[in-house]
Amino acid sequence: MALKITVIGTGYLGATHAAAMAELGFEVMGLDVVPEKIDKLRRGEVPMYEPGLEELLRRHVAGIEGSTGRLRFTMDWAELGDFGDVHFVCVNTPQRHGEYACDMSYVDSAIASLAPHLKGPALVVGKSTVPVGSADRLAAYLAEHAPAGADAELAWNPEFLREGFAVQDTLHPDRIVVGVRSERSEKLLREVYATPVEEGSPFVVTDFPTAELVKTSANSFLATKISFINAMAELCEATGGDVAKLAEAIGYDDRIGRKFLRAGIGFGGGCLPKDIRAFMARAGELGADQALTFLREIDSINMRQRGRMVELTRQELGGGPFLGKRVAVLGATFKPDSDDVRDSPALNVAGQIHLQGGQVTVYDPKGMDNARSLFPTLGYADSALEAVRGAHVVLHLTEWREFRELDPAELGEAAAERVVLDGRNALDAEAWRRAGWRFRAMGRPGA
Repeated sequence: MALKITVIGTGYLGATHAAAMAELGFEVMGLDVVPEKIDKLRRGEVPMYEPGLEELLRRHVAGIEGSTGRLRFTMDWAELGDFGDVHFVCVNTPQRHGEYACDMSYVDSAIASLAPHLKGPALVVGKSTVPVGSADRLAAYLAEHAPAGADAELAWNPEFLREGFAVQDTLHPDRIVVGVRSERSEKLLREVYATPVEEGSPFVVTDFPTAELVKTSANSFLATKISFINAMAELCEATGGDVAKLAEAIGYDDRIGRKFLRAGIGFGGGCLPKDIRAFMARAGELGADQALTFLREIDSINMRQRGRMVELTRQELGGGPFLGKRVAVLGATFKPDSDDVRDSPALNVAGQIHLQGGQVTVYDPKGMDNARSLFPTLGYADSALEAVRGAHVVLHLTEWREFRELDPAELGEAAAERVVLDGRNALDAEAWRRAGWRFRAMGRPGA
């Protein structure tokens, strides 16, 4: 009999996973405790912007004309428990308020709500990013509180989604990692992921602690690489070097690689910052804090980039206060192809300049509504051209393709002064200079 799959939590991770599981041919039921979210999903609407996700969802949601009907949504835990053979837990694990540590309350609540309804053999699969050691504790809780007892097993299967590529990453993952304790659990997960494995995705079987460590280790390595090149940008500015040429040169070394060596205002979003902080906090709890003290400096370098962009902007405006100066900010999301503004470096820079008296106008292709909710006192424009109109300086802070394709000459006609600061080292510097702009970027010679 074909497996039936449930997905608990229908945010960014859960909605994508549920739609992808339906695309792979499974009957799927998603659960959330927020009625508005469930209502949207039942209409085939996604609660966030993610390329290709809404089309995938509408292809499978029951009740939508022409859909396969393989995907349904509920708020009823008993219905979910009766339906599923494999239950994926995809709830959020934010940073605990006022601390570095991870807030496990949503995961704990999901397991506690599900356990009483597991009356027969079932596999609960954690996908959320959690502190190492959590799976051991949750497995013991399940065995004690589920009517099925030891037949209610736990596995850990970390997610590796990149915002903007989540559908691709779920259907065609570059690796599948499963932490299991039994052959049955491994067999079930091999059945779930049979299609991508047949297409060549590596299937890595490991224990609970290793599976929990994979995501935070990967994010910590990535954060280190990004902050390394940003530290090199500081040195380039002190010495007159060019960080873009430096990155190109070291990137040809296969041991280093060229990806994520573009200096700029640093990383943000809902994963990297909170994951490396939670990793440090957990290491401290385990008595291994010295192993990760370097991450504190990685975090510091990253946050410093935002202040450096503010100061670079001040320099380009003459070195005085921002009062009376009009600043155009291109970008609000923490990365392109997303509407996510959580811990966005772009919005942080815009907010700092605004608080210091600057008249800031922001434009972003997809993040405007979320930006307005977070920073309602900033100015917002409906296009890049409108944002630039009358500006004394233009800041490029999120590397959307739309911004790379802008016509510098057309924008120059609208701006009060032709000064552009590229906070992502992604624009064509020569094209802007030919159009009469003074072009600056972190770690690169000015002109």
